[in-house]
Amino acid sequence: MDIIIAGNGKVGSLLTRQLSSEGYDLSLIDNDPEILESTVELCDVMVYEGNAASMPVLRTAGVKDAKLLIATTGADELNLLCCATAHKLNPSLHTIARIRDPEYAEQIYSMRELFALSMIVNPEKQAATEIARLLQFPGFLKREVFAKGRIEIVELKIEPDSKLCNVSLSNLGSIVKCSVLVCMVVRDSVAFVPDGKFVLKEDDRIFVTAPTNILTTLLKNIGIITKPSNSVMIAGGGDVSFYLAQLLEKSGIYTKIIEKDYDRCRHLATLLPNIDIVHNDASHKSVLESERIDKFDALVTSTGKDEMNMMISLYGHALGVPQIITKISHVYSDEILHDLPIGSVVCPTSLCSNSIVRYVRAMRNQTGAALSVHTIADGHAEATEFLVDANTHHCGVPLKNLKTKKNVLVVSISRGGKIEIPNGNSCFYKGDTVVIVSTGDTLIYQLNDIFED
Repeated sequence: MDIIIAGNGKVGSLLTRQLSSEGYDLSLIDNDPEILESTVELCDVMVYEGNAASMPVLRTAGVKDAKLLIATTGADELNLLCCATAHKLNPSLHTIARIRDPEYAEQIYSMRELFALSMIVNPEKQAATEIARLLQFPGFLKREVFAKGRIEIVELKIEPDSKLCNVSLSNLGSIVKCSVLVCMVVRDSVAFVPDGKFVLKEDDRIFVTAPTNILTTLLKNIGIITKPSNSVMIAGGGDVSFYLAQLLEKSGIYTKIIEKDYDRCRHLATLLPNIDIVHNDASHKSVLESERIDKFDALVTSTGKDEMNMMISLYGHALGVPQIITKISHVYSDEILHDLPIGSVVCPTSLCSNSIVRYVRAMRNQTGAALSVHTIADGHAEATEFLVDANTHHCGVPLKNLKTKKNVLVVSISRGGKIEIPNGNSCFYKGDTVVIVSTGDTLIYQLNDIFED
């Protein structure tokens, strides 16, 4: 499938790497020749220098034969014009535009047909939603949602004093006292699917499949505080902070934003009249202390600099802030980040890219396409949700009798609003939704891809 990516910034470059590795035919447009040259050295793509909204450039890049155009330049207006122009040249083209400005949020959805948009992505809004969800359950490093919010895969780290430390998975039920499945473990930067004899150790990161309605029970029974945050300090007043403050206000959570740009503070104060906006530099220790950072339930670091976010988060950890969430804009080595006590890490770039990859895979497989796709375990595994339909093989056959591919695990079955953490006797039927975890190089595009036969 031919795909054009317009703009090779953080999102564009990550998409290029992901889609190129999956074998798609990519054409990349950017006006910076150095960026294009470096991309060619890393990925098998065609590159075109120029304005991505220009008809001649789009024609040269092969827009008439393309199936999808993804506009991720740094300007919302250019992305919109690029999609509209490309669709004019190829009316059957699918288009995805990254739109970040909050002022466009309402009108852009009502004008989707005018700009010929198949999909709109907003990395900052996605990140804010993810952070708000993490604030609901302190203790989870990440939460991935499936089955319309009824099942989740959550990430936990085994601390030295954890009730799970030195516990074998066969004895897990006696401690958590609820139905869960440890579907993945990362130990010493290696990810694998554990068996019942596996013994959890300090510093392991485990990925647990559980119904959403028992997450509080899970945390309580393993000795992690389940009280949601009632007060949140946000360092930085960018778009992520704006969207997050809106969500927290609706939940009745006291929120304070510290932003060093005076004009931005005035703008935020106009948009968020019920939120405390402080004009100061959150990178200064004295400022954080004067604003009583140690009295807040949670700290979210969301300045425009990743290094600054990490430093502020480290200071918040040193002061004992109960929950810390760090926003990063670049995709770093997960092994490095997980060695730092900076709490949960949220990357708008990765969230946005994963949403687009899911759309691309759905286009590739119109029948039986994934309902959702999430990357877990430092990118070593994927959790994919599928609907069981009339074309699905082996319906009604117990899982213990199925021959599935290596590194593939069925981790949940949802039927009529009820969630089942499966065992060997479990079966899936038409109309069910199932979540599959696959590791290594095993890519699952359709549910039937999990079977050996």
